Amino acid sequence: MALTLVIMIALVFTNVVLRYGFQSGLRPSVELSRLGLVWLVMLGAAVVLRRNEHLAVAEFSEALFPRAVPLLRRLSYAVILFAVLMLFWGAFNQMNANWNNISQLTGLPSALFYLAGVVSSVAMTVIALVRIINPDALRDPRDEVQPE
Repeated sequence: MALTLVIMIALVFTNVVLRYGFQSGLRPSVELSRLGLVWLVMLGAAVVLRRNEHLAVAEFSEALFPRAVPLLRRLSYAVILFAVLMLFWGAFNQMNANWNNISQLTGLPSALFYLAGVVSSVAMTVIALVRIINPDALRDPRDEVQPE
């Protein structure tokens, strides 16, 4: 992901310098940067889910229903699983529909944008299933309380 970000920065910076300094530019750089951003966001969503760093408001459930927290977490991962399966279905259908739609600038199929959704949804499906079955299996070591 870091390499993708570096490549995107280099492409955009080079294009800006060429456009404003030399009145030219790299036409494919805009589309390649956009493709990189889509992949970065989709893979980043899977990484954030794996690290359990996604946006969650657990203060109320932990304060009011401490005994129900494991059940509520499993329920939240079931909702995540449902949403991710919808993402997979939509991205998979769009990917298949766009394999023959070739970009004039890069020569790449536009299905690569939707492939990012397919790949990340498969990864997030695995993470959600594991967390539903065994919530402690993917626990982040940083969550452990360190002795003082």
